[in-house]
Amino acid sequence: MAAILGGGLGGLSTGYYLLKNNISNNNNLKIFLLEATDYCGGWIKSIRTKDYIFEQGPRTIRPRGPTGLNTLNMLQDLGLSEHISAIKPDHPAAKNRMIYVNNSLHLLPSSIKGVFQKTEPFSKPLIYAALNDLKNPHKELKDDSIYNFVERRFGKEIADYAVSPMICGICAGDAKEISVKFLMKTLFEYEQNDGGVIKGLMKGLFKTKNETEIQLSDLARRAQEEKWNVYSIKGGLQTIPNKMSQYLQDNDVNLHLNSQIDELEFVDSSLVKLKKGNETLTATHVYSSIPSHVLAKLVTKQHPELAKILNDIPFVTVGIVNLYFATRKPLIKPAFGFLVPPIENSPILGVVFDSCCIPDQNGTVLTVMLGGRWFKEKFGPNITKEQLFDIATKEIKSILKIDEQVTAHNVSILDKCIPQYVIGHYERVDEIRQYIVNNNLPISLIGSSYDGVGINDVIYSAKTQVGEDIIK
Repeated sequence: MAAILGGGLGGLSTGYYLLKNNISNNNNLKIFLLEATDYCGGWIKSIRTKDYIFEQGPRTIRPRGPTGLNTLNMLQDLGLSEHISAIKPDHPAAKNRMIYVNNSLHLLPSSIKGVFQKTEPFSKPLIYAALNDLKNPHKELKDDSIYNFVERRFGKEIADYAVSPMICGICAGDAKEISVKFLMKTLFEYEQNDGGVIKGLMKGLFKTKNETEIQLSDLARRAQEEKWNVYSIKGGLQTIPNKMSQYLQDNDVNLHLNSQIDELEFVDSSLVKLKKGNETLTATHVYSSIPSHVLAKLVTKQHPELAKILNDIPFVTVGIVNLYFATRKPLIKPAFGFLVPPIENSPILGVVFDSCCIPDQNGTVLTVMLGGRWFKEKFGPNITKEQLFDIATKEIKSILKIDEQVTAHNVSILDKCIPQYVIGHYERVDEIRQYIVNNNLPISLIGSSYDGVGINDVIYSAKTQVGEDIIK
């Protein structure tokens, strides 16, 4: 009996891969999934009407690399190929990405030609950043913040105006705290091993690439051939967890909503008790896809040392304000949206132009992201949804020069929704997993707390952990 904790994308993906292994290995493993709320899908939630779609969490997925291709394979297997809406390289959402600096929107370079041209707010063409890397000596480090690394190799402007807002958009975090290994592990290794990024890239040209082999579905192959930039799902991203949960139930996975576990008790290497009030369930293995700080509460009685390390992974809260303007008059220039560098000291992290990125939208649809690493600093502990709405609309109308009234809106405060991969994160995760091995605990850790915060990362984390358990 395998127990899955959490019905978010990580838990649903775990169920999917356990079923696939069952089928391929002719096993009869019984699986049950326990979700504390009344909804499967985690932070992925879509509000759909005839005029607009409000995405309260992620809205697009990147198709590249082994993890991206793996997701496409899964989506085809689930019968979702026809629901995909791809954004290709010539689409405005692929070409036009902006930052808001000094009270103005600035288009970031999106071509080789742009690298050789001076573009505000940068004082020099970006090619000078490469020259900076070539002339600067490297610094021997085990880890570093992504901000320090980029400033050291490419200059302060690149760190402030390119990387810092990018980190805000990806994990709502502070680039001065996030590990360089989060996004730039290979570039960091070039610096440490070869003395610089450009030097490492040049050496890499003469090395044989050892890429992870992955069998491609027709959908994944099409994404490669057409060079998709990102893609969304018609009808909203919630279609994915809805389809996955239905798939699990159709294949006899016992899915229990409103089932919050209070404690885990590990009896031996093949038996764990899941305590829920006066009820106790037993399983031979637990797959935990719940946030690390939630899991910490379940194991603290029996394994306080493990609980402490789990609690050391920080999380941030993000405010999401979806706005719909019914007017047919164009209110925005076609683009993916814009991000705001932390040095601007703005209450907002960025804005996604959903009516440009997501199909079947009438009028103008925008999503404003607020707070993140600075949520309590900006808004205090008792901010209301109404206050967040007022802040978001004020900022949007000022930045985008919009005079129209908002037709419809939705506000969500996503409490502790994104883990922060601060300096030392990967060593911390290794320590957690080594503790589990050393103590022969029948548990696998899956999801954004450990193996990447993106949709592709979470799905691939489930595949990897299920695969490792099968090998054992």
